[in-house]
Amino acid sequence: MTTSSPLTQDELKALVGQAALQYVVPGDIVGVGTGSTVNKFIDALAGMKDQIRGAVSSSIASTERLKALGIAVFDANDVESLAVYIDGADEVDGQGYMVKGGGAALTREKIVAALARRFVCIVDESKLVPSLGRFPLPVEVIPMAAQHIGRRFAALGGEARLRLKDGEPLVTDNGQHILDVTGLSITDPLAFESEVNQWPGVVTVGVFAHQKASVCLMGTAQGVVKTFTY
Repeated sequence: MTTSSPLTQDELKALVGQAALQYVVPGDIVGVGTGSTVNKFIDALAGMKDQIRGAVSSSIASTERLKALGIAVFDANDVESLAVYIDGADEVDGQGYMVKGGGAALTREKIVAALARRFVCIVDESKLVPSLGRFPLPVEVIPMAAQHIGRRFAALGGEARLRLKDGEPLVTDNGQHILDVTGLSITDPLAFESEVNQWPGVVTVGVFAHQKASVCLMGTAQGVVKTFTY
C-alpha cells in the first residue's frame, strides 16, 4: 500500500498562490505584496499577464520580479483604487487580523492595502494563530527613535531588538530601521495598532487590523481552505 507524501511548505505556498488568481479582476491593476508566498502568486500571475493592466507593488523585490516576468508596475500615486490586494502574512487569526513585516516591507504593504477594496491573504496553515503575538512583531522606525520606542515596548512587557543584516542595521526600502518585538500578546489588535502608530518615531507597526484580510486562502494538507472574515 502506498501513501502520498505530505505537501511541503513550498508546495502549500504554490497552491494558495495559484488559488489567488480567482480574485484578480481582468482588465484591472492588481495590488501585489511581498514575500515567499507572494512570489508563488507572482509566478502564477505571469500566466494571465495579458489579461491585466499591471500591478502596484509593495516592495522593490516584488517590483523586480514582476517586471522580469513582463508585468507592468504602476506607482501607487498614479492609482486611485484597486479591486484587490494579494499578500501573505507572518501570522493571521480567525478574524483576519495579521502580523506582517517579516520581509521588511510592512509600510508599503499597508499603503497598497489601503488602496484596495479587498485584501486577500495567502498563507500556509503554519501561519494561523489563536491570537497575535507568537511571531516577533516588526515595527518600522526612524533610527533616532529606536531606543525610545524599545523602552516603550519594554513597559508593555515586550523586548525590542534591532533587525540586522550582515551585522549592520537592516535598512528598509524607505531608508528606515526595523525593531522586532517579542513577548507581546496582542488581544485587541485594532486598539494596539492605533496606539503604537501614534508613538513618535514609529513609521508603521506590523499589526494589520485596520487593513485586515477580507479573505484568507490557507494551504493545508487537505488543499486550499477559504475563509471570509467580512
